[in-house]
Amino acid sequence: MTDEDVDYSRGNATKIAYVDGRPTTITLRKCKLVVARGGVLSEHTFEKDVITVGAMDDNDIVLDDDTVSRNHCTIRLERDSYVLDDNDSTNGTFINRVRIRSAYLTPNQVITLGSTEIRFSPIDERVRIVPSERDRFGEVIGRDRRMREIYAILEKIAPTDATVVVEGETGTGKDVVARSIHGHSRRKDGPFMVFDCGAVPENLIESELFGHEKGSFTGAHTTRQGVFELANGGTVFLDELGELQLDLQPKLLRVLEQREIKRIGGTKPIKVDVRILAATNRNLEDEVAAGRFREDLFYRLTVVRVRIPALRERREDVRVLARHFLDNGSFNKDREGNRRIQEFAPGVLDRMTEYDWPGNVRELHNVIERAVSFAEGEAIELADLPEHIAWPRGVLPPHSEGEGRTDVNVAMPELRADTDGTFKDAKERWISSFERDYIASLLKRNSGNISHASREAQIDRKYFRKLMKKYGITAQDDEGDLDD
Repeated sequence: MTDEDVDYSRGNATKIAYVDGRPTTITLRKCKLVVARGGVLSEHTFEKDVITVGAMDDNDIVLDDDTVSRNHCTIRLERDSYVLDDNDSTNGTFINRVRIRSAYLTPNQVITLGSTEIRFSPIDERVRIVPSERDRFGEVIGRDRRMREIYAILEKIAPTDATVVVEGETGTGKDVVARSIHGHSRRKDGPFMVFDCGAVPENLIESELFGHEKGSFTGAHTTRQGVFELANGGTVFLDELGELQLDLQPKLLRVLEQREIKRIGGTKPIKVDVRILAATNRNLEDEVAAGRFREDLFYRLTVVRVRIPALRERREDVRVLARHFLDNGSFNKDREGNRRIQEFAPGVLDRMTEYDWPGNVRELHNVIERAVSFAEGEAIELADLPEHIAWPRGVLPPHSEGEGRTDVNVAMPELRADTDGTFKDAKERWISSFERDYIASLLKRNSGNISHASREAQIDRKYFRKLMKKYGITAQDDEGDLDD
């Protein structure tokens, strides 16, 4: 089945076309603005989705014209069209001699600002996607064809200012993709600010993002810059975008459309020059349909959408990543910086490749770190892996004495009947196994948040902690400290 109409951009200016679920072409939308004043022409080409025009030096096009306001007008992308907005200029903005407040632009239209004329022309650049020959892009590693197709997309969009939403399951490395995009952009020497929309208390999110003025609320003893101001000239990465409160979404939309923010308690708009990247493990279309995410913000953010495949969808990359973590992980270095563990014993990588890795790359990293700490020789043995990976269902592990602490970042084995001993003993072992796996799975699903996990289980938080202590399960508490 062929489907040329399916693309992650859903009508945005930068489009990725798919055939049979594989990316085939990427269309990059640019625009050309030819400025004419006093018989002098200057040409400007932009790959960004917001272009500002005015007399002030912080505009993308600076006009030396006394009849032009400081921040005269803005040209922005809205889905697949460019829109011209007048920013309450003194002398007005005109298209074909008609004064406008806001209007869609068409090819070769002439925009008049005071005594300056600007001719607008959109430019489409369509590029065929050929899988990259590389086995990595920045810090993103993998040889699978799907990953190399993603590298080809990232190589094209990273140098632009296009807004990118990175999608994928928890643990697939969406944050690593964002850092790699920033590292290959023209902003690579600027700040890279990360904001986790799901980790900051709701009453602090607005202040963290946009800043506040002194005295704007109880506890605001000093003026504070927010993430967008601190990232000026660089990139803001919004992690867990789907968790952003509905009432804050219009303010984020303002940043995207106007590239300006207002601090809490402030009245003066502050210009910011940032690129926005975002990540989510939620289906944003479903969130829009459910009324939890604004449709206009969805289209404004998803200029480019890149889905990172789960590790089970690219099993051969398990070997590549496992060797990379073993070779480069700080956990495998001694005090002199030499590698402690040199290799994997025969059969270990085969068994790891057969496992489904529900926690994806993050789980693989944690398993390698755990195995290194358990290994006694120069190679990681099967016995150094968690039992559910080393000895999958149907394969009996050798008996071992004692159990280590349960890592919530590693998936638990499936429950199976234990018929040894008396009914009472077997039942107690079964219940203990269930409790351990249930608690660990809930914590994993809630990213280690004890309050959220206990709420989902509908049990008291203190009792939840008691069970964690009983089975040696560790997680991050609500304040970010390790819970013992």
